[in-house]
Amino acid sequence: MERTLIILKPDCVQRRLIGQILRRFEDKGLTIVGMKMMQISRELAERHYAVHRGKPFYPGLLDYITRGPVVVLVLQATRCIEIVRTMMGSTFGAEAAPGTIRGDLAVSQTFNLVHGSDTPASAETEIALYFDPDELLDYQTAGAEWTFRPDEA
Repeated sequence: MERTLIILKPDCVQRRLIGQILRRFEDKGLTIVGMKMMQISRELAERHYAVHRGKPFYPGLLDYITRGPVVVLVLQATRCIEIVRTMMGSTFGAEAAPGTIRGDLAVSQTFNLVHGSDTPASAETEIALYFDPDELLDYQTAGAEWTFRPDEA
């Protein structure tokens, strides 16, 4: 099973879209194994977005993610990262396909509602920034055997 970090960003929280987006993930068959609401500090934001340090958009990115509360969660499923990135859609809402989270709910280049890890390595690093190992659960949801076949991993 693969895990990924999701951040429901300040614009998502302010627009009261948390439940709607969580529902999409759960409806797809992804399992929430950790979740909390928090305010991301400047220091944590700098660590999270360290790969973008020095880029022209970096200061704005830090301002945006620290602007208000967020919901961070860890999802788990077979091929979780690929599934989540498809569900989120293109980074810029105006360019995202209808049916995706951003395509249906975002129009801005800045306010794009949700972050999802892009690789297993970044997921591992990002999850460790936001969650201690004992904050993540390992469990099987009822009906999971009807969502993913073991031989499709």
